[in-house]
Amino acid sequence: MSFAPDLTELLARARADLRMGVGVVLTGAGASVLVMAAETLAAARLEAARAMGGETALTITARRAATLKARVYDGDLARVALPGDADLRWVRAVADPAGDLTHPMKGPLRSLRGGDAALHRTALALVKSAHLLPAAVVTALPDGPGFAREHRLTLLPAALAEPRLAETGPLAPVAQARVPVEAAGAGRLHVFRPGDGSEEHYAFEVGQPRRDAPVLVRLHSACFTGDVLGSLKCDCGPQLRGALAQMGAEGAGVLLYLNQEGRGIGLANKLRAYSLQDQGFDTVEANHRLGFEDDERDFRIGSDILRRMGFSEVRLMTNNPAKLTMMEEQGLTVVERVPLSVGRTAENSGYLATKAAKSGHLL
Repeated sequence: MSFAPDLTELLARARADLRMGVGVVLTGAGASVLVMAAETLAAARLEAARAMGGETALTITARRAATLKARVYDGDLARVALPGDADLRWVRAVADPAGDLTHPMKGPLRSLRGGDAALHRTALALVKSAHLLPAAVVTALPDGPGFAREHRLTLLPAALAEPRLAETGPLAPVAQARVPVEAAGAGRLHVFRPGDGSEEHYAFEVGQPRRDAPVLVRLHSACFTGDVLGSLKCDCGPQLRGALAQMGAEGAGVLLYLNQEGRGIGLANKLRAYSLQDQGFDTVEANHRLGFEDDERDFRIGSDILRRMGFSEVRLMTNNPAKLTMMEEQGLTVVERVPLSVGRTAENSGYLATKAAKSGHLL
């Protein structure tokens, strides 16, 4: 038995390192790079990386590059060369759209072309998985393993790490207990913990739903602002309470509460998107300016929990066709879509219109 961390554990360590501003070393195809998250990077580490003499680029997603009018030669990302006088302020300004309207001129930006961008792609996937801004300072290293040993940095083989980042970590039931709630009466809360060290997810079981019959299910993504604070910018809080109320009225159901805040980008990035919405961008445009896709959530987590609880057929309470497709693709039978039309306010009418027009929600 080895006490050394396996790949999953190394990825969890790498995410924590990046969130603290510590670099990570990626290796692959005879190359090595030092990866540092633009959001948490310290000025001294940026200067030290540039002083090493290896090619250094600020890697951003194609979505962010489109906003900055930077050329994209690598499909889904752009490797932006750092100008000679680029400092931490420049890096942050390119990575973070907060000042795009007040300081729109960030260029001209020169994108690198040629060579293999695979390590840069893994770098972005890793930074995204840490719920940071999707931008990374990537510096070529002549000897990645040696550099990692010298500086006690996490070392990851990119060819193994990238597919693992795209997988859904195995979930294990941790605890459950009876929790009576106002909206649905008797219920039982189940906690599931992923094996990759990421956030736990919850299933609230109303009544005693049969395993041999379709169960009323709601896949609800965590929304601190809507669920807890009662924000009027979205319809999440009313949907949560409406789903529980309907399950209570029917006497049975399962509410899956998935910790995928802000469509999977995390609360901090969600608030950045809110600030962009205050500047006049809709919710999808805001995500794109940040460098994210429309929706970064992984609904496979919900189907995994349902299977572990013994369910195979569902009546899915949703307005989002993507959830129906996911359930079917994961081997669950959706016998009915149950609409959930609640929570429309003057403050969220534009948000709901964007969900219908750009994300295909059935509102």
